[in-house]
Amino acid sequence: MQGILDEIVGHVAPLCRQGEVASYIPSLGEVSPDKFGICVAMADGEIYGAGDWQEPFSIQSISKVFSLALVMSYDYDSIWRRVFREPSGTPFNSMIQLEADRGIPRNPFINAGALVVTDRLLTLTGDASVSIRGLLRLESGNPSVDIDAVVAASEADHGHRNASMAHLLASYGNLENSVDDVLASYFRQCALSMSCEDLAKASLFLARHGVAAGGTPFLSRNQSKRVNAVMLTCGTYDAAGEFAYRVGLPGKSGVGGGIVAIVPGRCSITVWGPSLGPNGNSMAGIAALDEFTARTGWSIF
Repeated sequence: MQGILDEIVGHVAPLCRQGEVASYIPSLGEVSPDKFGICVAMADGEIYGAGDWQEPFSIQSISKVFSLALVMSYDYDSIWRRVFREPSGTPFNSMIQLEADRGIPRNPFINAGALVVTDRLLTLTGDASVSIRGLLRLESGNPSVDIDAVVAASEADHGHRNASMAHLLASYGNLENSVDDVLASYFRQCALSMSCEDLAKASLFLARHGVAAGGTPFLSRNQSKRVNAVMLTCGTYDAAGEFAYRVGLPGKSGVGGGIVAIVPGRCSITVWGPSLGPNGNSMAGIAALDEFTARTGWSIF
């Protein structure tokens, strides 16, 4: 496994400068496009990594996996009355479908859907971003996982489209809390900073069919299956079909350049390459996952 990861880092190095870093969030635009890391966390506890796999980065929309899992753990499946489970076919920050569907977001991984999930988590816990941070610290085993205040402020200063979505959701009665509280919590959860190693460990419960790091159930086997299913169909926005075709695993990307992928029953994988393609997904990251599944033969298909 270590040899495979080392070779993958060399294989994708020429791709690291293809695409563009997410400069519309100024703090993310300062990250070097030459960075690349990969980590595999096996279900039995073995950890393998290569490249910049222990360097923290902004997880951004990958946090949506953990907010959804937390809501489902507290509230089982009631969130699906407020969010659909269908691929969007539109960019992650589009508002076109939100109005056409009368305030019900197409899925929990586009921004509008994530705002509804964050809103529900606020109601259930009182502070969504702190709850997500607590889960990530516990599952990764890293108590220093934290919110990058500079990134959070940068997101808030340039979050006009997200604010518009939140107001539109509120106008349809699909927010329980104030727009300001939902946005503040959402920006903070997206600004969580973690390494590939941290994220691979933290997402292992999805490979273990819902079993947390301590060996106790966090999600039921059925709930874990459902989170993985939505990751497969919606986790890489309007490129989910291409991701399924090339990689063949449930995955969730973020505009910080990270992608988490799950091999149920076997392992979790995190890649990080800051340069993004036109759909907001790491170009080197997708190529690395494609290479990984091709070399190992690990896929859900």
